[in-house]
Amino acid sequence: MPETFDLIVRGGEVVNHAGRGLADVGVRAGKIAAVGDLSQASAGEVFDAAGLTVLPGVIDSQVHFREPGLEWKEDLESGSRGAVLGGVVAVFEMPNTEPTTTDADALADKLARAKGRMHCDHAFYVGGTHENAAFLGDLERLPGCCGVKVFMGASTGTLLVADDEGVEAVLRSIKRRAAFHSEDEYRLAERRPLARIGDWTSHPEVRDAQSAIQSTERLVRLARKTGKRIHVLHVTTAQEIEFLARNKDVASVELTPQHLTLTGPEAYERLKGFAQMNPPIRDASHQPGLWRAIEMGVADVLGSDHAPHTREEKARPYPASPSGMPGVQTLVPVMLTHVAEGRLSLERFVDLTSHGANRVFGLAGKGRLAEGFDADLTIVDLKARRTITHDWMATRSGWTPFDGFEAKGWPTATIIRGRVVMRDDEIVAEGTGEPARFLETLPEA
Repeated sequence: MPETFDLIVRGGEVVNHAGRGLADVGVRAGKIAAVGDLSQASAGEVFDAAGLTVLPGVIDSQVHFREPGLEWKEDLESGSRGAVLGGVVAVFEMPNTEPTTTDADALADKLARAKGRMHCDHAFYVGGTHENAAFLGDLERLPGCCGVKVFMGASTGTLLVADDEGVEAVLRSIKRRAAFHSEDEYRLAERRPLARIGDWTSHPEVRDAQSAIQSTERLVRLARKTGKRIHVLHVTTAQEIEFLARNKDVASVELTPQHLTLTGPEAYERLKGFAQMNPPIRDASHQPGLWRAIEMGVADVLGSDHAPHTREEKARPYPASPSGMPGVQTLVPVMLTHVAEGRLSLERFVDLTSHGANRVFGLAGKGRLAEGFDADLTIVDLKARRTITHDWMATRSGWTPFDGFEAKGWPTATIIRGRVVMRDDEIVAEGTGEPARFLETLPEA
């Protein structure tokens, strides 16, 4: 009697831990049940993937969806709409909302807001502060929490933890890996007078490479002192890469598509405020070091740092313009273009967007295209040639720094836990996202 499945993704080129090759993927009860030749099997639903490439579901482990409190920029629904249109199956969302996500009630509120509204799976960071440091060991274990996030620079209010004592207090309180925005706030404060009004090319001078380098050196020293694991977000400098390569036992590394693709001063001259983010887009001398981090295995994950602001906010003259840009929807086509142009292999792309998140964050049942894992698949057309435009963007902000970018490769379907959520630029299953689970915080039986 032939095998039966709920869904068979048939005839695509599968890229996973075993390499690349034509195979079918069989799904039962939301899990991958078989990978191989399923030509004799039947299913309630068949997805014809002939001519397409089937990847493990892409995970974006750094997004700012702005809800609650800043919904005119983005909300959980619109941000997750962009995610699934871009082939992303799960996101980890940041705590700098209003109110901030720094206690159990705020985390529960975000999970309640996500239920029935977010189109992709999700988890939320708890912000580490001076005030809640003693409680972070309990907060990081709550369902739906992907870990603790600390801003050593580039934040305001209680979320800013600029001093070594504060960072050490956070690290001593926790057991899971903590994520850090690593810029030295003291140096940034000294350099703010260097900002030239209306001149965005001064942004990387205010937030210079040394601000990032000395912060990351401080952070690694504190991680070693406390015996804890750290995740350094959006690394931008070649010097940090060299330093972190010698400290991989305690530090994992995130890169962004923006820093791998855009360079100053050209980006600032062309995009003005729309190129402004923290840490900044740097001059071209740093970019080879970031690509070397991918080539040598120093980089662990790609995150978009999706952080939208409205066009009106971005049009304010520097430095009144806010930092941040959309990115969750463009991560896959931008990086597939780099694959097509030979800067990284498709297998390395998979490692950075699926396997890496599985390893770094201890995702339970996600991040691998293998039997027993969630049936999360990002299906792409590597032969597609499409232009990224503002009009394609789902974000409430309505723009992208990659407007006019000629993409070589495009997401054609997003499958989450065996359900086709996006197909051919249309969302076909709404509001079905669920909280992600983590190995270090699974409930006891």
